[in-house]
Amino acid sequence: MSEATRATLYGYFRSSAAYRVRIALGLKGLSATNRFIHLRKGEQNAPDYMKLNPSGLVPVWIEDRFHLAQSLAIVEYLEDTHPQPPLPPADPRQRAIAREIALTVAADIHPIGNLRVLNRLTDMGINEAGRNAWSQHWIRLGFDAIEARLATLPGPFALGDRPTIADICIVPQVFNARRFGVDLGRYPRIREVDAAAARLEAFAAAESGRQLDAE
Repeated sequence: MSEATRATLYGYFRSSAAYRVRIALGLKGLSATNRFIHLRKGEQNAPDYMKLNPSGLVPVWIEDRFHLAQSLAIVEYLEDTHPQPPLPPADPRQRAIAREIALTVAADIHPIGNLRVLNRLTDMGINEAGRNAWSQHWIRLGFDAIEARLATLPGPFALGDRPTIADICIVPQVFNARRFGVDLGRYPRIREVDAAAARLEAFAAAESGRQLDAE
């Protein structure tokens, strides 16, 4: 049974960043009150929400008078406040590799293809096919790097037999890759990670289609 927190998580069912936090909560056996921000309707730009997160992004974590944006910062906060079960590997080098993979997703792939970037491309006259090609290019470039790293590591998860911060980031990005029509056939280890994660309820419950605001 999940341990209820006094926190509120602002998210959107299709946000891969919010998806990461949902996975971390599930792995920790935690729950929070969910508030939904409809990104395609522009609710992230509402004045009240901008007071919580001036960047106008999700997720945002609110706990008492404490609020925190950026998914990896929230995940690290959950690790610091609820260290069991641990998300990072115990070995410092393995822990660093897990962070490397997580940051390849969160810093290299995801920001270039999030909604505000795609909206900007639309404003610049790029049609849907062009926007999809843009997303596919950057996802493939990042996945090439991740796949090369995973090929040196034991499975079925990114770094062995239990999920880490690396898997928390990989799985939502696989969801995005499928949305944009990326051929995953060239990424056997990434597919292995995704399949292993799908067998765990923490990942399954966090899936975009299972959220109350899913469309």
